[in-house]
Amino acid sequence: MSGENASRPEDIAAAAADALANLRERQPRIHVITNTVAQPITANILIAAGAVPSMTVSPVEVPDFAARCDALLVNLGTLDEDRRSAIPGALDVVGEEGTPWVLDPVFVDVSSSRMRFTREILKREPWVLRCNRAEATALAEAEGYSTEMADKLALDLMTVLLVTGRKDYLTNGSRHRHLNNGNPLLGQVTGTGCAGSALTAAFLAVTHDPFVAAGAAAALLGVAAEHANQGAEGPGSFAWRLVDAVYSLSPADLARHARFS
Repeated sequence: MSGENASRPEDIAAAAADALANLRERQPRIHVITNTVAQPITANILIAAGAVPSMTVSPVEVPDFAARCDALLVNLGTLDEDRRSAIPGALDVVGEEGTPWVLDPVFVDVSSSRMRFTREILKREPWVLRCNRAEATALAEAEGYSTEMADKLALDLMTVLLVTGRKDYLTNGSRHRHLNNGNPLLGQVTGTGCAGSALTAAFLAVTHDPFVAAGAAAALLGVAAEHANQGAEGPGSFAWRLVDAVYSLSPADLARHARFS
């Protein structure tokens, strides 16, 4: 199923399944600049999905790693001096190479300096912006969240926006879908959202359609969470079961269980 034709819910589920098959076959290299606390689970979930992660944040090394990657994630969760210095260098490289990249503006709604930094790097035009409702509302300078506000933000930024929550919302301004997969325990394990952003970068590396890439990543994480919850006794056992579920989920499983609307 071509991503360009993925308009009906069943079509985008089929396109997501094709993208997962491509991910497993191609094993793309994903460079991840992310939260310190999220690095282990992010790396493990990327490997389980079929990607090859690299995670250095050294400003000296990041340009070399960015030059070799198939997609980049910029996550602002632990925005220390090394990351602040490394991110522009990484974006210079991927901009020159035309490499797809994802922005996850963690806590941009909390920190004014982080908001200023985010405004600057948004000028580099991320292929996908992945954030929660509070972060999207802050970026839109809106009074409150709505899907109409999210549509406008995606149009204004000329990007695909994935707003995460109890129901994920995927939009490029004119094309939009809800995703109804997931489990509350995702919110009880540090780093699962950051791992979802890294999965988005991995899918961007194997599909030319950012809308499908963001939808496939959200569906994979959501369906895997539902599987991981079966037998989990709490957040600890859920975390390792989540990695196993991502690893064992087949493209056919993803197409069957992804609930887009």
